Amino acid sequence: MKVIEVNGLVKNYGDFQAVGGIDLAIQAGEIFALLGPNGAGKTTTVEILAGFRDRSAGSVSVLGFDPATKGDAGRAWRNRIGIVLQSASDAGSFKVRELVKHFSTFYANPRDVDQVIQAVGLTAKRDSLVLDLSGGQRRRLDVALGIIGSPELLFLDEPTTGFDPEARRAFWSLIRDLKSGGTTILLTTHYLDEAEALADRVAVISAGKIIEVSTPALLGGRSTAKATVQWQGTDGVQSEESNNPTAVVTKLAAQFNGEIPDLTITRPSLEDIYLKMIGGHHE
Repeated sequence: MKVIEVNGLVKNYGDFQAVGGIDLAIQAGEIFALLGPNGAGKTTTVEILAGFRDRSAGSVSVLGFDPATKGDAGRAWRNRIGIVLQSASDAGSFKVRELVKHFSTFYANPRDVDQVIQAVGLTAKRDSLVLDLSGGQRRRLDVALGIIGSPELLFLDEPTTGFDPEARRAFWSLIRDLKSGGTTILLTTHYLDEAEALADRVAVISAGKIIEVSTPALLGGRSTAKATVQWQGTDGVQSEESNNPTAVVTKLAAQFNGEIPDLTITRPSLEDIYLKMIGGHHE
């Protein structure tokens, strides 16, 4: 079942086109990642799908509903989604647990407040004022507010910005648990390892257009890309690209009469493929 279906989505700001006619379909229970450089249209797309921004053209269905709809129907729809946008929480006079508890009252079927606080790694800060949290801790609080309502669909826009490596991996575990519970997740991230670790499928977006949709393993022909065989030769480090690295290694083994000095065999990483697709421009 399609949880999100987008056809010909366009968003213009005057003469500037931020989103240029994208088509997208995301299935129930999927973790789907949007990858692209800054200004590619990722956040604008997510904000339109979440009902925070009007579109200029195209059709959008999210949980069978047009997110541009206002009124009681729109409020009922919002009860079914969770949102973590790039802007940090700004409720400094609240304590952490107070704020999460307050947000839980907006939803028909909220998760346990203390379990959510524990899941995002803020148990030690549960009685601290929001204004006393670090940037990374505030980001964790944003995530807590996004998942407190037990959403069917969760929008995560750069959710682990400011997390240390341990906190990022704890968050990945939380996301996998949400998926196991049936939550569909749309993720944007600057971290290619995060997309590879979490996403069932990824879409690369550049200049407001989707270049390709695939699995992380198959994106950009990654699975069939040439391998690079590298070794220490008599004149220094040498390398060779090949569709058949086994044959190269066999040849080298004969040349070196057995063990090949400093042998490595690598295929392009997801980041290598991604940078090639967007023209080499990093985030």
